[in-house]
Amino acid sequence: MREIAAGLFMSLDGVAERPDRWMGQYWSDEMSEGIAESLAASDAILMGKDTYLAFEQMWKPQGDSNPMAAFLNGTHKYVVSSTLDEASLTWPDTSLITGDIAGAITRLKEAPGKTIRVPGSPKLVSWLLAEDLLDELALNIMPLVAGEGARLFDGVGKEIPLTLTKSNSLKTGVIGAVYNRAG
Repeated sequence: MREIAAGLFMSLDGVAERPDRWMGQYWSDEMSEGIAESLAASDAILMGKDTYLAFEQMWKPQGDSNPMAAFLNGTHKYVVSSTLDEASLTWPDTSLITGDIAGAITRLKEAPGKTIRVPGSPKLVSWLLAEDLLDELALNIMPLVAGEGARLFDGVGKEIPLTLTKSNSLKTGVIGAVYNRAG
């Protein structure tokens, strides 16, 4: 069975919304290497509507100009949305997941393939955690209190035990932490 693995940037106070506003100063080659490693183990992307729209605008025009753009442009993308329709998905190799979202994602996990990567999409990640569909949560925790913005675990509504499987401290002060579901 395939796993679903999310990767997010987060502030010390749990803000995961719009990290582009505050994470740039902490970007490093170490962080790039970790992201490249996770992408190499993946063959599908799962994301929410807002992340899809932002990523399409940012990455689609870049073609293969950098590794992240090449991965996103060359990998099948699944978009969870109740407001988009197939006609609004203009990024090649993109499918819409709507209706029975949990059932559709379970079927994706049961299909052959590598890891399904969730880049960003904090609302979707919280929902996947609450629905017991997320297998791995990789966080790059910035040494910064953002003060405002949607926090990653807002709305989860229940206790979810996790096990730390990997951690490292980057030279920029960022803490990389990978968690799996406990048990």
